[in-house]
Amino acid sequence: MSYPWLMFPPSDAVTPLPISVRHSLPPVLRCTAEAGRFRVMAGVIEDLAVQHAELRTLVGRCNDSDWLRGTPCEGWDVGDVLLHLAMSDELAVASARGDLDSFSEGVLGPRVENRITVDAAAAAQVASERAMGGAAIASRWDTSSLHLLAELRTGDPHREVTWISGRFSLLTLATTRLAESWIHTGDIASALGVEVVPTDRIRHIVRLAWRTLPYAFEEAGMSLSGPVALDLVGPSGDHWTYAPDDAPSTTISGSAVEFCNVAGRRIAPDSTDLVGVGPDAQTVLSLVRTYAL
Repeated sequence: MSYPWLMFPPSDAVTPLPISVRHSLPPVLRCTAEAGRFRVMAGVIEDLAVQHAELRTLVGRCNDSDWLRGTPCEGWDVGDVLLHLAMSDELAVASARGDLDSFSEGVLGPRVENRITVDAAAAAQVASERAMGGAAIASRWDTSSLHLLAELRTGDPHREVTWISGRFSLLTLATTRLAESWIHTGDIASALGVEVVPTDRIRHIVRLAWRTLPYAFEEAGMSLSGPVALDLVGPSGDHWTYAPDDAPSTTISGSAVEFCNVAGRRIAPDSTDLVGVGPDAQTVLSLVRTYAL
């Protein structure tokens, strides 16, 4: 099982200027920078709402037997996946409201002191409440997803919030919620035998995965040889380039959809047409992710 909702990247999807720098900017530039970040947040929230609508249509067709269909998430059926989304959305609402701020090092506390893995904690949560049944689960997710959108729309994208294993901005929280909703929509669609057509809203997920590569390497006890660039083709056919300020030492090119599915641990890199050039190419495709272990 993989959980994009558990990502706590070392830097946000759009890095904010330090407060001291923002305050020293001329008013016009300061307002422009702030407005840009709010526009990014609005775009992520809009795409998250559309992603929710797609999932809502899928589960709205489920009958009693559909809820029990197995999904690509090992050991979880359709109802389990949606219950997990409902629970993680509820946690995200609490985070956005500041209810988790007392957990300065994340809900699970310092990683070195964790006695339970993230996967095990999520599985235990789902197991404890899956008996409520598909219809009740669908209602619970519908409510939690709407509450999440409401909290995100009224929040400051700069504000730091608490998540599973650390703290990051509200904008990053919104992006990780989109990443998880997208990957699990695919899981449920697969179980129901429905083809979901990818859209360009995955551009936020691509950027999240790219920006968090240093974190993925750090978690694996490794370090990058140098900057990484992405040269991908989005679902609409547009080219998406994510390039560092310095010349990249490694470049990954190919399909943005395949890249997101590799990052979500749904397909293996060697089963895609993704091409990597540079010293870290193979390791990047092995470690890239949008969730924390």
